[in-house]
Amino acid sequence: QVELVESGGGLAQAGDSLRLSCAASGRTFNTYDMGWFRQAPGKEREFTAAVKWSGGITYYADSGKGRFTISRDNAKNTVYLQMNSLKPEDTAVYYCAARRTSSPYISRNENEYNIWGQGTQVTVSS
Repeated sequence: QVELVESGGGLAQAGDSLRLSCAASGRTFNTYDMGWFRQAPGKEREFTAAVKWSGGITYYADSGKGRFTISRDNAKNTVYLQMNSLKPEDTAVYYCAARRTSSPYISRNENEYNIWGQGTQVTVSS
């Protein structure tokens, strides 16, 4: 089983870029699908992006399409979320999560991810 630690959050202005990182412990990172979710104040947690264990398939919420890029480096046990053209509505706590599955399909359902990091705050000012 892996443990996840996010980093890279902070304060940004609208239009800026941030790159979030999620470092995983353990030797089985490359067998997990990885996802990024976010939770804005007063709102439920929502899917942001996901990547299959191989890195070959990615999936994005509409809110991030064209602005966010998820990637992973299995040699470094790390998954990234590059966020460009940030908007104030991107303000949230961002969580990375891991999903162990034999399914060839990627998932946006947070209930299918069973390992979570502690989250990193992203605040975007206008």
